[in-house]
Amino acid sequence: MRLLVVEDEYRLSELISSRLKKEKYTVDVSLDGEEGIYNALSDIYDLIILDIMLPKVDGIEILKNIRKNNIKSKVIMLTAKSELDDKLLGFENGADDYITKPFHIDELVARINVQLRKSNSITNNTIEYGDIKLDLKKCNLINKNTNDEINIINKEFQLLEYFLNNPNQVLSKELIYDKVWGMENDIMSNNLEAYLSFIRKKLKLIDSKVNIKSVRNLGYKMEYKDEEIK
Repeated sequence: MRLLVVEDEYRLSELISSRLKKEKYTVDVSLDGEEGIYNALSDIYDLIILDIMLPKVDGIEILKNIRKNNIKSKVIMLTAKSELDDKLLGFENGADDYITKPFHIDELVARINVQLRKSNSITNNTIEYGDIKLDLKKCNLINKNTNDEINIINKEFQLLEYFLNNPNQVLSKELIYDKVWGMENDIMSNNLEAYLSFIRKKLKLIDSKVNIKSVRNLGYKMEYKDEEIK
Protein backbone atom coordinates (compact mmCIF):
# COMPACT_ATOMS: atom_id res chain seq x y z
CA MET A 1 0.00 0.00 0.00
CA ARG A 2 1.17 3.53 -0.78
CA LEU A 3 1.12 6.27 1.84
CA LEU A 4 1.82 10.00 1.60
CA VAL A 5 3.36 11.96 4.49
CA VAL A 6 2.81 15.73 4.26
CA GLU A 7 4.94 17.19 7.05
CA ASP A 8 7.31 20.18 6.94
CA GLU A 9 9.44 19.10 9.91
CA TYR A 10 12.17 17.21 8.07
CA ARG A 11 13.34 15.03 10.96
CA LEU A 12 9.79 14.02 11.87
CA SER A 13 8.87 13.25 8.26
CA GLU A 14 12.00 11.08 7.95
CA LEU A 15 11.19 9.28 11.21
CA ILE A 16 7.64 8.52 10.08
CA SER A 17 8.74 7.48 6.60
CA SER A 18 11.50 5.20 7.87
CA ARG A 19 9.21 3.44 10.33
CA LEU A 20 6.42 2.94 7.80
CA LYS A 21 8.83 1.48 5.27
CA LYS A 22 9.85 -1.06 7.92
CA GLU A 23 6.14 -1.93 8.14
CA LYS A 24 6.36 -2.69 4.39
CA TYR A 25 4.41 0.37 3.25
CA THR A 26 5.51 2.37 0.21
CA VAL A 27 5.95 5.97 1.37
CA ASP A 28 6.28 9.33 -0.37
CA VAL A 29 7.05 12.55 1.54
CA SER A 30 6.05 16.15 0.81
CA LEU A 31 7.71 18.89 2.85
CA ASP A 32 5.31 21.73 2.10
CA GLY A 33 1.62 22.19 1.37
CA GLU A 34 2.07 23.07 -2.28
CA GLU A 35 3.82 19.81 -3.08
CA GLY A 36 1.49 18.01 -0.69
CA ILE A 37 -1.68 19.08 -2.47
CA TYR A 38 -0.16 18.20 -5.86
CA ASN A 39 0.69 14.68 -4.72
CA ALA A 40 -2.52 14.15 -2.76
CA LEU A 41 -4.67 15.01 -5.78
CA SER A 42 -2.92 12.34 -7.87
CA ASP A 43 -5.31 9.86 -6.16
CA ILE A 44 -2.68 7.12 -5.88
CA TYR A 45 -2.52 6.92 -2.08
CA ASP A 46 -4.36 4.57 0.25
CA LEU A 47 -3.75 6.87 3.21
CA ILE A 48 -2.39 10.40 3.73
CA ILE A 49 -0.73 11.61 6.95
CA LEU A 50 -1.37 15.34 6.84
CA ASP A 51 0.03 18.05 9.10
CA ILE A 52 -2.25 21.05 9.61
CA MET A 53 0.42 23.75 9.96
CA LEU A 54 2.24 23.74 6.62
CA PRO A 55 4.03 26.40 4.53
CA LYS A 56 2.38 27.58 1.28
CA VAL A 57 -0.90 25.61 1.67
CA ASP A 58 -2.24 24.53 5.07
CA GLY A 59 -3.47 21.03 5.83
CA ILE A 60 -7.15 21.93 6.12
CA GLU A 61 -7.09 23.46 2.63
CA ILE A 62 -5.42 20.31 1.29
CA LEU A 63 -8.05 18.17 3.03
CA LYS A 64 -10.88 20.24 1.53
CA ASN A 65 -9.44 19.78 -1.96
CA ILE A 66 -8.99 16.03 -1.44
CA ARG A 67 -12.64 15.58 -0.53
CA LYS A 68 -13.89 18.09 -3.12
CA ASN A 69 -12.25 15.93 -5.79
CA ASN A 70 -13.93 12.78 -4.38
CA ILE A 71 -10.60 11.20 -3.43
CA LYS A 72 -11.25 8.34 -1.03
CA SER A 73 -7.79 8.16 0.57
CA LYS A 74 -7.92 7.83 4.34
CA VAL A 75 -6.55 10.96 6.05
CA ILE A 76 -4.94 11.18 9.48
CA MET A 77 -4.32 14.76 10.60
CA LEU A 78 -1.22 15.79 12.58
CA THR A 79 -0.98 18.97 14.62
CA ALA A 80 0.80 20.51 17.58
CA LYS A 81 -2.51 21.95 18.69
CA SER A 82 -4.90 20.06 20.94
CA GLU A 83 -7.93 22.37 21.00
CA LEU A 84 -11.28 20.73 20.33
CA ASP A 85 -12.13 23.27 17.61
CA ASP A 86 -9.13 22.19 15.51
CA LYS A 87 -10.13 18.55 15.75
CA LEU A 88 -13.73 19.31 14.85
CA LEU A 89 -12.60 21.38 11.85
CA GLY A 90 -10.59 18.44 10.57
CA PHE A 91 -13.43 15.95 11.04
CA GLU A 92 -15.98 18.33 9.48
CA ASN A 93 -13.84 18.50 6.33
CA GLY A 94 -13.41 14.75 5.96
CA ALA A 95 -10.50 13.65 8.16
CA ASP A 96 -10.69 10.04 9.30
CA ASP A 97 -8.52 10.39 12.40
CA TYR A 98 -6.47 12.90 14.33
CA ILE A 99 -3.27 12.65 16.39
CA THR A 100 -1.67 15.46 18.41
CA LYS A 101 2.06 16.13 18.56
CA PRO A 102 4.12 14.94 20.31
CA PHE A 103 3.02 11.35 19.72
CA HIS A 104 4.59 7.92 19.92
CA ILE A 105 5.35 6.46 16.49
CA ASP A 106 3.79 3.13 17.55
CA GLU A 107 0.47 4.90 18.12
CA LEU A 108 0.59 6.43 14.64
CA VAL A 109 1.34 3.02 13.08
CA ALA A 110 -1.57 1.49 15.01
CA ARG A 111 -3.95 4.21 13.84
CA ILE A 112 -2.79 3.78 10.23
CA ASN A 113 -3.38 0.03 10.40
CA VAL A 114 -6.88 0.56 11.81
CA GLN A 115 -7.84 2.96 9.01
CA LEU A 116 -6.48 0.69 6.28
CA ARG A 117 -8.31 -2.33 7.67
CA LYS A 118 -11.53 -0.32 7.47
CA SER A 119 -11.01 0.53 3.80
CA ASN A 120 -9.80 -2.86 2.54
CA SER A 121 -10.95 -6.47 2.83
CA ILE A 122 -8.05 -7.31 5.15
CA THR A 123 -8.55 -9.75 8.02
CA ASN A 124 -5.75 -10.87 10.33
CA ASN A 125 -3.21 -9.17 8.06
CA THR A 126 -4.18 -11.15 4.96
CA ILE A 127 -5.92 -10.36 1.67
CA GLU A 128 -7.85 -13.18 0.02
CA TYR A 129 -9.13 -13.76 -3.49
CA GLY A 130 -10.08 -16.98 -5.24
CA ASP A 131 -7.89 -19.81 -3.96
CA ILE A 132 -5.08 -17.60 -2.64
CA LYS A 133 -4.29 -15.35 0.27
CA LEU A 134 -1.44 -12.91 0.77
CA ASP A 135 0.06 -12.67 4.25
CA LEU A 136 0.91 -8.98 4.62
CA LYS A 137 3.28 -9.48 7.54
CA LYS A 138 5.24 -12.51 6.37
CA CYS A 139 5.02 -11.55 2.68
CA ASN A 140 3.92 -15.08 1.79
CA LEU A 141 1.51 -16.06 -0.98
CA ILE A 142 -0.53 -19.10 0.05
CA ASN A 143 -2.83 -21.51 -1.79
CA LYS A 144 -5.77 -21.84 0.60
CA ASN A 145 -6.66 -25.31 -0.68
CA THR A 146 -3.24 -26.95 -0.50
CA ASN A 147 -1.41 -24.64 1.96
CA ASP A 148 1.46 -24.40 -0.52
CA GLU A 149 3.20 -21.06 -0.08
CA ILE A 150 5.92 -18.95 -1.58
CA ASN A 151 7.65 -15.74 -0.52
CA ILE A 152 6.81 -12.51 -2.38
CA ILE A 153 8.93 -9.38 -1.80
CA ASN A 154 9.52 -5.81 -2.92
CA LYS A 155 7.79 -4.66 -6.13
CA GLU A 156 6.27 -8.10 -6.76
CA PHE A 157 4.60 -7.87 -3.35
CA GLN A 158 3.30 -4.35 -3.99
CA LEU A 159 1.95 -5.31 -7.41
CA LEU A 160 0.24 -8.43 -6.12
CA GLU A 161 -1.27 -6.54 -3.19
CA TYR A 162 -2.65 -3.91 -5.58
CA PHE A 163 -4.23 -6.51 -7.86
CA LEU A 164 -5.70 -8.41 -4.89
CA ASN A 165 -7.32 -5.20 -3.68
CA ASN A 166 -8.80 -4.67 -7.17
CA PRO A 167 -9.72 -8.13 -8.54
CA ASN A 168 -11.75 -8.48 -11.75
CA GLN A 169 -10.93 -4.89 -12.71
CA VAL A 170 -8.89 -3.77 -15.69
CA LEU A 171 -6.00 -1.69 -14.37
CA SER A 172 -4.20 0.51 -16.88
CA LYS A 173 -0.41 0.58 -17.05
CA GLU A 174 -0.44 4.24 -16.09
CA LEU A 175 -2.52 3.56 -12.98
CA ILE A 176 -0.26 0.69 -11.95
CA TYR A 177 2.86 2.81 -12.51
CA ASP A 178 1.46 5.61 -10.33
CA LYS A 179 0.22 3.31 -7.59
CA VAL A 180 3.28 1.08 -7.28
CA TRP A 181 6.20 3.20 -8.50
CA GLY A 182 4.86 6.68 -7.76
CA MET A 183 7.70 9.21 -7.79
CA GLU A 184 10.08 6.58 -9.22
CA ASN A 185 7.81 6.18 -12.23
CA ASP A 186 10.26 7.27 -14.92
CA ILE A 187 13.03 5.04 -13.60
CA MET A 188 11.32 1.76 -12.80
CA SER A 189 8.03 1.39 -14.67
CA ASN A 190 9.57 -0.23 -17.76
CA ASN A 191 10.04 -3.36 -15.64
CA LEU A 192 6.28 -3.90 -15.16
CA GLU A 193 5.89 -6.83 -17.54
CA ALA A 194 8.92 -8.56 -16.04
CA TYR A 195 7.50 -8.29 -12.53
CA LEU A 196 4.10 -9.56 -13.68
CA SER A 197 5.81 -12.52 -15.31
CA PHE A 198 7.50 -13.37 -12.01
CA ILE A 199 4.14 -13.19 -10.20
CA ARG A 200 2.44 -15.45 -12.75
CA LYS A 201 5.22 -18.04 -12.33
CA LYS A 202 4.79 -17.98 -8.56
CA LEU A 203 1.04 -18.41 -8.87
CA LYS A 204 1.69 -21.50 -10.98
CA LEU A 205 4.26 -22.81 -8.50
CA ILE A 206 1.60 -22.95 -5.77
CA ASP A 207 -0.91 -24.40 -8.27
CA SER A 208 -3.30 -21.45 -8.07
CA LYS A 209 -6.08 -20.82 -10.59
CA VAL A 210 -5.67 -17.07 -10.17
CA ASN A 211 -4.03 -15.33 -13.09
CA ILE A 212 -3.13 -11.81 -14.19
CA LYS A 213 -3.94 -11.49 -17.86
CA SER A 214 -3.15 -8.77 -20.36
CA VAL A 215 -6.12 -6.87 -21.78
CA ARG A 216 -5.11 -5.54 -25.16
CA ASN A 217 -4.69 -1.75 -25.32
CA LEU A 218 -6.19 -1.39 -21.84
CA GLY A 219 -3.93 -2.93 -19.18
CA TYR A 220 -4.10 -5.97 -16.92
CA LYS A 221 -6.77 -7.85 -15.00
CA MET A 222 -6.65 -10.38 -12.16
CA GLU A 223 -9.08 -13.28 -12.61
CA TYR A 224 -9.91 -16.52 -10.84
CA LYS A 225 -11.24 -19.50 -12.73
CA ASP A 226 -12.32 -22.37 -10.53
CA GLU A 227 -13.16 -24.51 -13.54
CA GLU A 228 -11.45 -25.21 -16.80
CA ILE A 229 -13.43 -23.84 -19.73
CA LYS A 230 -14.38 -26.66 -22.10
